[in-house]
Amino acid sequence: MAKKVVIDQDECIGCETCVELCPEVFALDSEGEKAEVIKEDAVDLECVLESIDTCPVECISIE
Repeated sequence: MAKKVVIDQDECIGCETCVELCPEVFALDSEGEKAEVIKEDAVDLECVLESIDTCPVECISIE
């Protein structure tokens, strides 16, 4: 079963750290306020793991 990248929208503060580190997986939503996953089945696991480690509110996970 494939792993899926998830952002807890209630916790996200829109700092854009994940977007800067991994733009092929994350982007800001249409309001520009919160990050969202644009590619759930991320190929570049390294940048996703770095995003998880650097998120200041720890709202990114892999399920």
